[in-house]
Amino acid sequence: QVQLVESGGGLVQPGGSLRLSCAASGGIFSYAVMGWYRQAPGKQRELVATITGSGYRNYADAVKGRFTISRDNAKRTVNLQMTNLKPEDTAVYYCEMNSSSWGQGTQVTVSS
Repeated sequence: QVQLVESGGGLVQPGGSLRLSCAASGGIFSYAVMGWYRQAPGKQRELVATITGSGYRNYADAVKGRFTISRDNAKRTVNLQMTNLKPEDTAVYYCEMNSSSWGQGTQVTVSS
């Protein structure tokens, strides 16, 4: 059974940075496509970024150039480095594995 636990959310001012981490247990992590999604109040969950086992990355247009997804297969973690944060980045951020397993989410709030 796959379990995903996110950490690193919080309150940050516009222009600031945050680093989210997701620790995975269960499943064959090194071959899994890992991703980050987010859901803002009143909106549908949307893709932020994904990374394949071999390291191919895909980003939503809204975060390109600001966010970086990375993974450590030995530690079974996937990270999301977020820079130049904007108020519209405020959301609950979810880690996912193979579009089938999800974490509980971590809140990111960008506000002055």
